[in-house]
Amino acid sequence: MAVMNREKVGYYESVNIIKPEDAAVLFKAEGHYPKRLRVEAWTSYRDYRNRKYGVLLKDGEDWKSNRIILNKEVISPKMQGNFVPLLDEVGQDFVARVYKKIERSGQNEWTTDLSHELFKYALESVSHVLYGERLGLLLDYIDPDAQHFIDCITLMFKTTSPMLYLPPALLRHTGARIWKDHVEAWDGIFNQADRCIQSIYRQLRKNPEASGKYPGVLASLLMLDKLSIEDIKASITELMAGGVDTTSITLLWTLYELARHPDLQEEIRAEISAARIASKGDVVQMLKMVPLLKGALKETLRLHPVAVSLQRYITEDIVLQNYHIPAGTLVQLGLYAMGRDHRIFPHPEQYRPSRWLRSQSHYFRSLSFGFGPRQCLGRRIAETEMQLFLIHMLENFRFEKQRQVEVRSTFELILLPEKPIMLTIKPLNASR
Repeated sequence: MAVMNREKVGYYESVNIIKPEDAAVLFKAEGHYPKRLRVEAWTSYRDYRNRKYGVLLKDGEDWKSNRIILNKEVISPKMQGNFVPLLDEVGQDFVARVYKKIERSGQNEWTTDLSHELFKYALESVSHVLYGERLGLLLDYIDPDAQHFIDCITLMFKTTSPMLYLPPALLRHTGARIWKDHVEAWDGIFNQADRCIQSIYRQLRKNPEASGKYPGVLASLLMLDKLSIEDIKASITELMAGGVDTTSITLLWTLYELARHPDLQEEIRAEISAARIASKGDVVQMLKMVPLLKGALKETLRLHPVAVSLQRYITEDIVLQNYHIPAGTLVQLGLYAMGRDHRIFPHPEQYRPSRWLRSQSHYFRSLSFGFGPRQCLGRRIAETEMQLFLIHMLENFRFEKQRQVEVRSTFELILLPEKPIMLTIKPLNASR
């Protein structure tokens, strides 16, 4: 496997790297305003509707000024304490939903492809944190407005992938169906943000004094009053769009791997049990006591990264592997290739969460959420959401896979399983 190459795909040309030491050089050359490859379909929609870009799509000083404010409200470690009660509630509700599914099966187990359920769980979770409200996606009956929101997000992702290789401006000019669907999807997503903003303002008028309960990121930003409503709306919708498929697919792959490794599953379950006792009900403290569980998520993202690569446009000339790369070049760090390279990870084909527990340096080896000032803004939310999900599920259920058939990945904007992952879920307490 080559450690560096140059390629041109569609109208993009880039230099591709995979070595951690090259990644370190790359991120040192990203400058004060790191710039990465934009999703042109998303920027084209915002230009078409005259909407603001959020921090995912912004660049330059405008990006930095917005990002500094959002960092304090979203990715700061101290914010985890605000997110935990909201995400813990959704995790408990998901467990209750699985118990109902098992009961209705009449077999004391439930064999299913969890992808759709995990999508709803992820959307319910991120909406609760961002908007401060539940959508009711874990109920048997889903409100039509909530279902429309789901449909819009699904359609947005479905229409984005084909436009990675076709100029959106051309599709818009020709009136292509895919462009019209993409616009309709984003319209629905932004309308949801508008409804939530109006709801928050109504609540503030009725009860100006805060109840003491964390109201969600959107309400916090509105009350902080340091960003315009349009800037807030733009970044909130990007956080929501980027926080559904990414977390749900990572959880699906993690359950797949744990089902294939029952001894490891039991080891993590024992770690969770010990942490529950030691933390004495303090969930935030409990999350600090589950290193193997966190290692499992890192190992999942090594083998099954959601994004194929990280990108940066370098602001200065650099030399990698004796190869001169001029300033302004797009350089891509291949996450999938790095994670499966035996020179970087011994026995890369093996699922070994314990590799992340060793004292040796993991410098620039775990980059699924990016790095530096332009790392994933929703990282704190996503990590907390996934950790709590696994804690609740492993405390209540055992996951099994009937056939040891390897499932490969396929690319559709993000990396997805190429076929359904069927899992059998059994209660730990069979008499329940």
